[in-house]
Amino acid sequence: MVISQPKPQESEVNPSVSTPAIRHRPRRLRRTDALRRLVRETQLTLDDLIYPVFVREGTEIEEAIPSMPGIYRYSLDVLLKELAVVSRLGIKAIALFPLIPSEQKDNAGTESYNPEGLVPRTVKAIKAEFPELLVMTDVALDPYSSAGHDGIVEDGVILNDETVDVLVKQALCQAEAGADFVCPSDMMDGRVGAMRQALDAAGWTQVGILAYSAKYASAYYGPFRDALDSAPQFGDKKTYQMDPANAREALKEVALDVKEGADLVMVKPALAYLDIISQIKQATTLPVVAYNVSGEYAMIKAAAERGWIDEPSVVLETLTSMKRAGADLILTYFAKQVALTWLS
Repeated sequence: MVISQPKPQESEVNPSVSTPAIRHRPRRLRRTDALRRLVRETQLTLDDLIYPVFVREGTEIEEAIPSMPGIYRYSLDVLLKELAVVSRLGIKAIALFPLIPSEQKDNAGTESYNPEGLVPRTVKAIKAEFPELLVMTDVALDPYSSAGHDGIVEDGVILNDETVDVLVKQALCQAEAGADFVCPSDMMDGRVGAMRQALDAAGWTQVGILAYSAKYASAYYGPFRDALDSAPQFGDKKTYQMDPANAREALKEVALDVKEGADLVMVKPALAYLDIISQIKQATTLPVVAYNVSGEYAMIKAAAERGWIDEPSVVLETLTSMKRAGADLILTYFAKQVALTWLS
């Protein structure tokens, strides 16, 4: 019986022949945690994060938002206590959103520019207690609209220019109260230029404008609308928010807002629009902001509650992806959680 032998390797036949040396070993730079940190390309810090908070009327209220675990609607007195914690954690900016009582809502959003309204009172109180905390205020009619839309409604149509007139009044009211940035999230045409002109004419030249420049008509906003009771009462927002299929249109919107005087430009949502963030980063020298929206937050929370993901790791990976895509700043409901994670 003949037993076949395995074919000898070339190096066994000729010892002088050796395996070629591997010249490039990228793993060398992944060997230790210290080394990985040293060569890390994208750095996420607390200085990059803006914390959205919700305020409502009343006292001693901390009201949970079921679709956003860990996020609450606060009465002003409790919000100030929350912001004391936030400030100690090193978060330097908040974005303020109001829950307006239904009896104060109307089609024209007149409560939005009431100098004694919820937002102006809240801004004044925050700036009195935390003068160094940057306060960014939402400029839009949907929290104040009986129709739940971002503009005045006439015969089922969202009126643009008439809405802009109200938005300007709202922005001036918020500036008067002490807002550092007014943040038009409505997507009406021409509103940034109108606000900049009015703010400057009133002497508020130092108040910045964070423009929601590329705000898409997204399905990711559901939990936010629960938080503010601001879902549209008819139709949808597709005649003013952007079509999710469009990218070049986002560049046009950004270019218009830059020309009109925006200081910061935003992409909303963030996670499904990383390509848009990247393109806008290449197209403008202004800081680019990404909004890690309520639906993105809720999905991570839901998966974590079921034990399907490691929440802290997924949160940091998700936020880092937005920075890597080109975002300079990120609005995220995870800001406080991230600060607590890093400090623990």
